[in-house]
Amino acid sequence: MAHLTINGLTKHYGKTVGIDGLSLEVADSEFFVVLGPSGAGKTTTLKSIAGLVEVDSGSVHIGGTDMTKVEPYHRNVAMAFESYALYPQQTVAQNLASPLRSGRIGKYSAVQQRERVDAVTTTLGIDQLQQRFPRELSNGQRQRVALGRVLIRPADVYLLDEPLSHLDAKLRAAMRAELRELGRMSNTTTVYVTHDYQEALALGDRIAILRDGQLVQVDTPEAIWRTPVDTFVAKALGQPEINIVEATLDDGALRVPGSGIAIPAPTHLGLSTSSRVRLGIRPCDIEVGAREIDAPGIASLPGRITLTERLGRNIEVSVDVGGGALIALSPGGPHIREGADVVVTVALSDVHIFEPGESGSDGLRLGSAEVPFRATTGKQSPAANSEEQQ
Repeated sequence: MAHLTINGLTKHYGKTVGIDGLSLEVADSEFFVVLGPSGAGKTTTLKSIAGLVEVDSGSVHIGGTDMTKVEPYHRNVAMAFESYALYPQQTVAQNLASPLRSGRIGKYSAVQQRERVDAVTTTLGIDQLQQRFPRELSNGQRQRVALGRVLIRPADVYLLDEPLSHLDAKLRAAMRAELRELGRMSNTTTVYVTHDYQEALALGDRIAILRDGQLVQVDTPEAIWRTPVDTFVAKALGQPEINIVEATLDDGALRVPGSGIAIPAPTHLGLSTSSRVRLGIRPCDIEVGAREIDAPGIASLPGRITLTERLGRNIEVSVDVGGGALIALSPGGPHIREGADVVVTVALSDVHIFEPGESGSDGLRLGSAEVPFRATTGKQSPAANSEEQQ
């Protein structure tokens, strides 16, 4: 496998920006996830690495070699597209073996092709489908064949473009587990594109978040979950979305106008009286109880439940806290019902503080990533939290 470096990649489609000065490094054998909404530049990034689009500026290095002007078939990368792109007139076995028959990656005898097809189909659990045609397969089976056609050939870098986007929720969860296991087994350098934060948290050794063709943040899943660089990143991870409320410094506390929300202002931020900020509180960090909790580092305030919605194991609860509303995730209980008076509790270590932003823009995170807004309780990992919220 190989170390991948892209420096200052820029690609425009007329007046539309695909990617804008993007620079990333992917370590040898790393499973690297690129996360972002539609139009963020994720697919353009993959195509630029593969050489399928000609960039306006910047460079791509694989294993220390400049590949920017090298033809795609000489870059030794393998790419799986969002569409399955299977040959309809070929069987599963023939589709899988097609990269080995091209001759561009070396010569493989019929016996060697058979051995590699058998190995890949066994790994993906589709060995019984080898003689079927794509029209005879389910979407999940087609997805496995498309993935297998990438994995069957040796490559320096594997590029996967939203390979699970067409699957239902249950099958996506199963395929995520399989991809994690394949990554451990194959020890490959992989760049995986997705718009699904759960996939990113579950699969990535590191995650890069893109917006409008630019890099917003790159770090480990845990670091991005705990210390999002701005409100855009905070909103990108988690469902229901993080609560973002406007607050003002008044008498040593950050207060949300029209509500009972008030938390002690961290002194190290150097905020002055009347300073405006945004507070971010994830629904999974809010406890909705029947009585107040009096403990150091805990903020509690009364509220009334206005809406509940069952989300699998948890219930999404909307709580009016006096002029404002907070969304929380609760495991349920007799007190979780519409119209009930409750107490909303949150650990101060779980509160994120951001700049106010201008005209709806995304405010940057305030203060060090280390203190004081990093959770220290024995909570689940972000991947586990995201799975539980389904």
